[in-house]
Amino acid sequence: MGQRTEDEAVVTIGNAGGAGRGATCVRASLPFLPVLLLAAAIVYDCLTPADFTAAPLFTAAPLVASFLYSLRGTVLTAAVAVLAVAAIHAGFGVMSNIDITTELMTVGTVAALAVLINVLAGRAGARLASVRHIAEAAQRAVMPQPAERVAGLDIAARYEAAQDWAAIGGDLYAVQDSPHGVRLVLGDVRGKGISAVSVVAVVIGAFREAAEQEATLGAVAQRLERALAREGGRRHDQDSVEGFTTAVLAEIPHGNALVRLVNRGHPAPLLLYEDGSLRVLEPSEPALPLGMGELGRWPERAEEAALPHGATLLFHTDGLSEARDRHGEFYDPAARLAGRTFSGPDALLRFLAEEVARHTGGRATDDLALLAVRRPHRPRS
Repeated sequence: MGQRTEDEAVVTIGNAGGAGRGATCVRASLPFLPVLLLAAAIVYDCLTPADFTAAPLFTAAPLVASFLYSLRGTVLTAAVAVLAVAAIHAGFGVMSNIDITTELMTVGTVAALAVLINVLAGRAGARLASVRHIAEAAQRAVMPQPAERVAGLDIAARYEAAQDWAAIGGDLYAVQDSPHGVRLVLGDVRGKGISAVSVVAVVIGAFREAAEQEATLGAVAQRLERALAREGGRRHDQDSVEGFTTAVLAEIPHGNALVRLVNRGHPAPLLLYEDGSLRVLEPSEPALPLGMGELGRWPERAEEAALPHGATLLFHTDGLSEARDRHGEFYDPAARLAGRTFSGPDALLRFLAEEVARHTGGRATDDLALLAVRRPHRPRS
């Protein structure tokens, strides 16, 4: 593929980032919304006849603040709303009017409810954060960050949760040096939450053992298949019956400029060359994901591709290739990366994470796991 021009790159990034910039501006302006509502209410009440009321704006301000501000900020907004209503009508000398008294009681009641909502939401948020931190700790325990350099190869890995509040997903990766070369796996377990993390632990545990013991990459895949079958038989729940794991396994032999791949229903990895060209490493024959071995059997033959010095292998989950923009269009990593070069695996993964955020406008719906392996210009010990 040809080299992408600078103008084309600018246009591409600009188009992808338009929606993201708009969303960023909206998020940045949200903290000012309660203040704007109060200001609009005060101006409206001061400039209109006494028969007109800005009570809806005064009540909306503390309610909005309860979702945006801390408890202190919500209490302050509620107090300002109540005092502003009282001060305005006291200035007009109509505090004895029954309608004004009712309005003041309405604003005061809603203000108190806003404070209560803020307290309850804070407690729920703390519980949710606690559960998420436990799940993240469990995930880090079973899927530690790989070393930056393994057997002379430069390595980078990245995990991006779809949303801060989203359940932990089942994306996984592992890299291990072995007597047969550097072996790695990247996959995606069906489902989310602690149940998915437990399957991740099974897959990674089986992979680390098989990577040391099995002579071929196909045999490693069969070990993972058997491990998932045992796990399914042990659990006897719906996830174990309907569950599966898409995965791609790779092996880079020591001293050989090639990579062997076994793909079990997973998005194809990309091979990025030093000159900016790339190749999609699609399997010659499709295969079912791991955990579906009872539906059919086929030879687990690894396919080979040349891995020259300076080239980078990119493995990813469908959180990359199925990321949608606001028009429903998928992100195409091959098209976005064609003609680009990067200083190293970290720079590549950072670029992709930023690109996906722009493409989705910060509304990603699936977790994203990325693993990049570069064969450097000169072997390193």
